[in-house]
Formats: sequence, structure tokens, C-alpha cells
Amino acid sequence: MVREFTRNMFVMLVAIMIGVIIITYFVGDIINRSKIETLNIEHDVKIQDLNSRNENFTNYYLQGSIMMDSAREVREVGNYHFDFALFWFNNALLNMSTSFIQRCIDNCTFAMLNYISSYEKFGESKPYFENALGYTDNKKYGEALGYYINFSIAGQYITLLRYNASDYLRRAAENLSFGNMDNVSLLMENFTLAEDLYAGGLQDYNDLKNQIDGYLFFDPIREPH
Repeated sequence: MVREFTRNMFVMLVAIMIGVIIITYFVGDIINRSKIETLNIEHDVKIQDLNSRNENFTNYYLQGSIMMDSAREVREVGNYHFDFALFWFNNALLNMSTSFIQRCIDNCTFAMLNYISSYEKFGESKPYFENALGYTDNKKYGEALGYYINFSIAGQYITLLRYNASDYLRRAAENLSFGNMDNVSLLMENFTLAEDLYAGGLQDYNDLKNQIDGYLFFDPIREPH
């Protein structure tokens, strides 16, 4: 009787131990599955965040680059009209031709319109590069974006100076048509001062452009001066 009881107890203990082992296995499996699922979710979140940062960085950078390229192209059109305006003004000084004076005035007007448009586009490009900075931890990209930001500031500076120079030249041509030579001389002094400042600003502009070329691909745009 005692031996039978002992055997039954042993069987029960074995059954209990097996049950505990099975339960422990299932609990452990559930916990492990939960951990794996959690890791997978965290991994997916990190990938989504990384993709989002990359997409935002690329989006802001490209929009800024497109706006900046447009600013540079419009500025070059302004330079084209500016050169012609100065050409016709110098010819008007020699010949006092009404036709030459009007051509100078017209080209100055076109130059000013392009310069102010370029100034605005350079300004609009800057926030895109500033926003792109918030989506990269890459030191090289951050440094390059800094050059883009400074380049946009330099672009605004030289286009504003050329706008002012064009305005002085146009007013000088208008006074030339009336024979007000004292006003012509005064306005051309202001014109020369603006051009001197422009020459210094252009050097900084070109230095920054060269820095950009050394970091990221920058489409070559014809900007001889």
C-alpha cells in the first residue's frame, strides 16, 4: 500500500515537472517571440525614420539647388543687359546720340528687372538648405550646405550691387539726354563705387562657388563675370 502510494506520488511529481517544463517552454517562447516582434517593430521604425530623413534632406537640397540655379541663370541675363547698357552709354558720351541713350536706358531697365528677380531667387533658395541641415548628421554634407547658404547670401549681395549700378547708369543716361553733365558725373561716381564693391563681392562669390564644386556636384553655369 505504501509502495503503491509512493509510486503514485512519483508519477504525479514527474507529471508536474513535465507540466512545469512545458509551461516554461511556452512562456519562454512567447517572451522570445514578443522580444523579436518588438525588435522588428523598432527596426522598421528606425528604417522608416532614416528613409524619411533621407527623403526630406534630398527634397530640400534639390529644391534649393533648383532655385539657386535659376537665380544664377537670371543673374547672367542681367549681366548681358548690363554690358550692353554700359556699351551704349559710352557710345552716347562720344556721339550724344538719342538712340544710343535710349538703348542704354532700355538695357538698364531689363538688367534691373533680372537682378531683382535673381536677388529674390537667391533669397528663396537659402531656407531650403537651412532645412536640409536638420535632416543630416553627415559632417561633410553639413559643411557643404553651409557653403550653399553663404553662397546664396553672396549671390544676393552682388545682384543688389549690380541693381544699384544699373540704376545709377540709367539715371546718368537720362541726365545725359538733358545735358545735365554735373548730375551725370555725380551719378557715375556712385556707379564706380558700386562696381568697386561688386568686384570684391564677386571674388567672395566665386570663392564659395569653388568650395561647393569641391564638395558636391554643382552644374556648371556660364557666369564669366
